[in-house]
Amino acid sequence: MRQSIRDELKKRILIGDGAMGTLLYSYGIDRCFEELNVSQAEEVEHVHEAYISAGADVIQTNSYGANRTKLARYGLEREVDRFNRAAVRLAKQAANPDTYVLGTIGGIRGFQKQSLSLSDIGTGFREQATALLDEGVDGLLLETYYDFDELRHVLQIARSMTDLPIAAHVSMQEPGVLMNGLALPEALTQLEALGADIVGTNCRLGPFHMIEALRGIPLPGKAFLSAYPNSSLPDYRDGKLLYENEPEYFKRYAVDFRNEGVRLLGGCCGTTPVQIRAFKEGISELEPLESKVVAERPKAIEVHIHDKAPESPLYQKVMSGRSVFVEFDPPRHLNTDSFFKGIKALEEAGADAVTMADNSLASPRISNAAVGKLIKDRFRVPPLVHLTCRDRNLIGLQSHLLGLHVLGLHDLLVVTGDPTKIGDFPGATSVYDVSSMELIKLIKQFNRGVSYSGKSLKEATRFRVAGAFNPNVRNLDRAIQRLKRKAECGADYFISQPVFDKERIIEISKATREVSAPIYIGIMPLTSARNAEFLHNEVPGIRLPDDVRVRMAKARGKEEARRVSLAICRELIDTAMEHFRGIYLITPMGHYSMSVELVNYIKQKERMLAVQRNGAGATL
Repeated sequence: MRQSIRDELKKRILIGDGAMGTLLYSYGIDRCFEELNVSQAEEVEHVHEAYISAGADVIQTNSYGANRTKLARYGLEREVDRFNRAAVRLAKQAANPDTYVLGTIGGIRGFQKQSLSLSDIGTGFREQATALLDEGVDGLLLETYYDFDELRHVLQIARSMTDLPIAAHVSMQEPGVLMNGLALPEALTQLEALGADIVGTNCRLGPFHMIEALRGIPLPGKAFLSAYPNSSLPDYRDGKLLYENEPEYFKRYAVDFRNEGVRLLGGCCGTTPVQIRAFKEGISELEPLESKVVAERPKAIEVHIHDKAPESPLYQKVMSGRSVFVEFDPPRHLNTDSFFKGIKALEEAGADAVTMADNSLASPRISNAAVGKLIKDRFRVPPLVHLTCRDRNLIGLQSHLLGLHVLGLHDLLVVTGDPTKIGDFPGATSVYDVSSMELIKLIKQFNRGVSYSGKSLKEATRFRVAGAFNPNVRNLDRAIQRLKRKAECGADYFISQPVFDKERIIEISKATREVSAPIYIGIMPLTSARNAEFLHNEVPGIRLPDDVRVRMAKARGKEEARRVSLAICRELIDTAMEHFRGIYLITPMGHYSMSVELVNYIKQKERMLAVQRNGAGATL
């Protein structure tokens, strides 16, 4: 009877296979690879056979993305059981008596983190693992897990489902550190403690950087060490990703992997039977490493935390009492005279902050970061810069955040951003690499001095983050739940979309009683009846009560429309000040004089309330 892979790894180094998708892609196949287990079974079986002929002792099933979440992209979420069972059968048909077949389950929360809960991930994992185990795999391979919490979660589930060997692989953006900042040695130690028989890493890094990551890894106490590097950094030519290197390169590095204690050595993206044969030849004369002296690792770069740095003056106002913020967007042109006159007028009126949208309604404006820096240097009113998920990918977002920190702009409002289809350039691309919640998490990770990839920033940022809140929905409870999730992600306070209904303000107050973070109620003056109808009918997230639209419709002329609009706003402000400490005025179409008048009204009303409170105290 054949020994288990556990026993075999005690005696020798085993060679795993390489990339399945790389070979299928080279054959001209570019669609759901897991569906090929049914539609082009022979092609999949030929890939397995090619790796076995190249010297692979361990092959993995073509089931990396055969879970309900990833298959749903192709409308195939009901085929989980069918595709996974077919994957095992094809691998076993290709295998010889000495070949081990591992059922592969890939991570879901990858480079672009998804908001799928661990509970939902676990449900899909059990479904996939059940099919693989029922078909008789020799063990499970959990690979390409960037999110360590996800890997820990599914490993515990897997261990509860089977006593078969389990390999657990983390993936790193930076050598030696996970995306959450956890050092690789600690991560592998935790995986071993959770029951993994084989622990290691795969994907993203080529041989050079993967070896660098493994240099500080001691041999596990009970588990075995594994490594599945990428072929190289990919090149992009003629619309295709290409991986290129010489087989001798892999043959030389096979020795280095052995010298770091690796017992299971395979390949990931870009690797083919050529690289796997080179690995096999490289370790052919070598015995597995029995002991390893780990050289002292360089001390981790310390992150400078600003313990004594002053708190953001704007955030101090958020937490200390009544305050009013005014949104006043940068112009769409280069004549900034009127804009800065407006900033000066708002400053003199006593606005506690001026906020600037990030290309609102998907229309280009002067950079709010550039304008924010000018306001910070020239005026006493602090700027609050909006940041959308729409316009920048993860690279651009991180670069932008670093720049904002260097400029001293530490107050942010994170929003999803209007889709480009509604703006001036509907053919432009909406990026959305991350959701608003994920961006809040990223900013808070920067505040710990850790980048998205887990690399040290050498200094912690000091951002305070406001989250957007849209109460203009049919199901207010659902909006409140979303607000609470943003708070859990790290939002320090919230700013709402404009509200035009006094009763709605009261309803919001009652619904948010359990929310400890301050909430600013958005109030936006209307400029005309046409403006009211446009907002009500065409702008997402804004609804106007019938009585407001009727009042605006009855106004005759610009001056009367202005008076009616400001009267409506004062009524809303009166209600809002009874229930909330923060007011968020949204300047309509550059008409800053309306915002100035409302700031004056709020400040005057606050002085009156203060006198009344002091008088009541004196009476007592």
